[in-house]
Amino acid sequence: MQRRHFLQLFLSVAGLALIPARAFAAMWNAAAFQATQSEAALAGLGATNLKTSSLITIVAPDKAENGAVVQIEVTSRVPNTESITILVDKNPTSLIAHFKFSNGADPFVVTRIKMAETSDLQAVIKADNQYFVAKRSVEVLENGCG
Repeated sequence: MQRRHFLQLFLSVAGLALIPARAFAAMWNAAAFQATQSEAALAGLGATNLKTSSLITIVAPDKAENGAVVQIEVTSRVPNTESITILVDKNPTSLIAHFKFSNGADPFVVTRIKMAETSDLQAVIKADNQYFVAKRSVEVLENGCG
């Protein structure tokens, strides 16, 4: 009888541990992250009327020796930046990352991404319900993802 009680208790606790995972999955924007084109990914995020901005800086190599590991940095000087979204036009799924910032956080991201082939890299900034974009072309010398 004690084993049955132990199993019931164990399964109850395990079920409670899964609740945060379910909540996280509900927050994941499947339409945007599974989109195969940048326009569809941006539509999934609700990003419309993109304005080109010189207040966004993208640091990335002109030529990436290996598309499997391309280090990039994105800095936004757009006032009240709420998020930074990174897209690669010619990847199997265009949306690479979506970072949200709380009040007072520096809108700066350093990450490594995969690039399938030579393509434009886009950084989309959301600030005060407006969207701003900057682009940079990266030439990939060796295929990174397929």
